[in-house]
Amino acid sequence: MELARDEEEALAGKKGAALASAYRILVAIGEATDATKLLPIKWAHVSGVNYNTIGDAGVQFLDKFSKTARVAIMTTVNPMGYDRSHPEGIPEKFQEEQTSIVRSYEQMGVTPSFTCTPYEVFDIPQKGAPVSFAESNAAVLTNSVLGLMTNKESALSALASSITGKAPLSDLRLEEARKPKVGIEADFKFKSELDYGLLGYFAGKAVKESSVAFSGIAKPSTIEAKALCAAMGTSGSCGMFTIGQGRGEKISFTKKEAKAVMEELSTAEDGDVITLGSPQLGLNELDLLAKLTEGKKFTRRCLIFCSRAIHGQATKVGLTGCLERSGAEFMCDSCTCLTPYVTKEKYDSVVSNSVKGAYYLNYSNKVSVALKDFRTIAKEYAE
Repeated sequence: MELARDEEEALAGKKGAALASAYRILVAIGEATDATKLLPIKWAHVSGVNYNTIGDAGVQFLDKFSKTARVAIMTTVNPMGYDRSHPEGIPEKFQEEQTSIVRSYEQMGVTPSFTCTPYEVFDIPQKGAPVSFAESNAAVLTNSVLGLMTNKESALSALASSITGKAPLSDLRLEEARKPKVGIEADFKFKSELDYGLLGYFAGKAVKESSVAFSGIAKPSTIEAKALCAAMGTSGSCGMFTIGQGRGEKISFTKKEAKAVMEELSTAEDGDVITLGSPQLGLNELDLLAKLTEGKKFTRRCLIFCSRAIHGQATKVGLTGCLERSGAEFMCDSCTCLTPYVTKEKYDSVVSNSVKGAYYLNYSNKVSVALKDFRTIAKEYAE
């Protein structure tokens, strides 16, 4: 892989240890993915913010790294583990370590977005712009819907890109890799965002290529696309989809395959609490939910996870007040996945419309999940 002179100097440590470490990470990834060079990027989105995700080792690394590392480009960050304005029930150690993580990122100069849907909060670069996104749903959606170019980055690789302003020119940053060599055809009519989530989870497992083509489905709405991208990013390495016939191998997605995903992830008939927001809810989802529950009250505790920016916008147009009158509670800066708000000690089972959320709730939080779509949740749990 060819490096420019300033990149070689940074790699050699002439511009500081933090920058050298970042370049070592990118060069190793570039060599492993046959990149010819590093290229400048417009935006980095970093994961590894939730204490439950990175643990004590991550806290210590960030504390040391942030003493000298500074971001070179616009850098946004994923949700943390809880809403600092609602610390009820969050262990003191968790709060302390989460505070340390936030302090480290802010010291590096990141934008404290705490969102897994940065594409709903910030201005989008022009189509074709290279970026570096570590959040799985965001990586898939920005490739597939927004036309930006990113690989599915790890927390470390996106962080390295934020410090250097560079990323390897490989995989989905190359036009050839973005052309799907595998196609999945759905043979039944989708009825909700949940069907798109089931397709995404199936595709992630079935497709080992960088990109996949979906046929037999309508172009997804924003709500449907988020469900599809989040589930696809959760179950596999495929980082992009297109709508239409693909080249090469054809795979069928029938009601049998959809049922198999439901049987794996929908492990309860009912739930003690409703959790919505994996990915975090945007204005579209909040508006839909408000309309579906207008004049009604939730019969279960309902936690809505969204970014603080979206919460602010929703408050201005009256959506938060409407939903709070229905009994919903907002948790900002955090999401359904890996939060100490939802544990086996607190709840036996959860109602959710998120396939991604169901995966993490089942396998990480060890809480059973009743998977239901938005409209069904509103119909069954709001009176």
